[in-house]
Amino acid sequence: MTSPAATPPPAPARFRPAPTTGRRVLAVLTSAAVVAVSAMVVALFSFFVGNGQDPRIFSQLVPHFALVALITWLLLSIANALGATRAWFLALITGLTSSCLAALLATTVTAAGAGNPLSAQLYLFVVGSLVSLNLVFILAATAAEVFLAPKVLRGILRYAPNRAPRRMALVRIPASNLDEAELTHRDRLPVDKELADEQWDNYCAALLAEGWETLEVDAAPELADSVFVEDTVVLFGDLAVITSPGAESRRPEIEAAERTVRAIPGLTVQRIELPGTLDGGDVLKVDSTVYVGASSRTNAEGIRQLRSLLTPHGYSVVAVPVTKALHLKSTMTALPDGTIIGDPDLVDVPSLFPRFLPVPEPEGVAVVELSPESLLMSSAAPKTAAMLADLGYRVVTVDIGEFEKLEGCVTCLSVRVR
Repeated sequence: MTSPAATPPPAPARFRPAPTTGRRVLAVLTSAAVVAVSAMVVALFSFFVGNGQDPRIFSQLVPHFALVALITWLLLSIANALGATRAWFLALITGLTSSCLAALLATTVTAAGAGNPLSAQLYLFVVGSLVSLNLVFILAATAAEVFLAPKVLRGILRYAPNRAPRRMALVRIPASNLDEAELTHRDRLPVDKELADEQWDNYCAALLAEGWETLEVDAAPELADSVFVEDTVVLFGDLAVITSPGAESRRPEIEAAERTVRAIPGLTVQRIELPGTLDGGDVLKVDSTVYVGASSRTNAEGIRQLRSLLTPHGYSVVAVPVTKALHLKSTMTALPDGTIIGDPDLVDVPSLFPRFLPVPEPEGVAVVELSPESLLMSSAAPKTAAMLADLGYRVVTVDIGEFEKLEGCVTCLSVRVR
């Protein structure tokens, strides 16, 4: 293991937990409340200005618009919980429909409460109020649902409380039959098991030296690929997704991985179920965007299930074709600033990524973020290491050559719990 600098590792990144159920409820209720209150304020202010700034207008109209706002809040709370803010056109339709319905109901109640009998004339007045008395409220509520509600909802979902980050890495000791691991895009080469064990020890030591606690998943001597623990579970803040490996021989690996994850306090555990398949090596997280490789190990149903699990937590799932390598992260990973680094010869569609930086060596495509300023990568890519150091990162390198013979990389050998 080598490191260009001997300075202590920088402070870890701030932890962003996955939203709890309580926070999701708060986000939905608050986003609806912002729309309703904003529309009420705008409506009252417009009448105040339009009536010569007469303060008496408030005593006359506050009860009515308060009722309209209350009904709008209730309707939008339900709609936003069902995903009305996912797209602008859904928000537009929802805001318009909810505010119109609320205005009709509130005007009917207000008119009936004033002693007006139910009649055709009353119904005409109520309907006509949509383009007179309630028009400003409806327009303001619709605009607020489109422009304000999504920002409020996502802001609350992504809120990160100030607490010390976890720096834990799940690892799994190599199996005794490591040389029998699955191969898809490489010819089989002899694997030195003793050297592989030594390289694994050094990999774990590198994590420990950088302030990461290692937690070993129970050994599986008979499961050749089990050392590549990343393929069995993916972490999204406090949400742990147990995968469904695409290779049938690897499916027994998930039992011990799930048992270990469930023992970690504060994690919520979900699963990808067959016929969906998903390998963790196909999942690349860049802030709130999750790129998922549609590879020989991850199918469309697995991607669909992951999208269903992550969308309520504020993540966007982007499917990426992978045909030239085993996994998506066999072709690319991300720097802490969000830049994608990869091998253009292995990446099917580089234009899918807003910032793509080619690396000079295939072994340089994989980096593990140790902190916002430091990276862990293979010693087999010195040119890439130098390039990343020139970009201001502190690079720690480890020799994982025996695992690279089996299509492995530095990301495959651990699951980082932050």
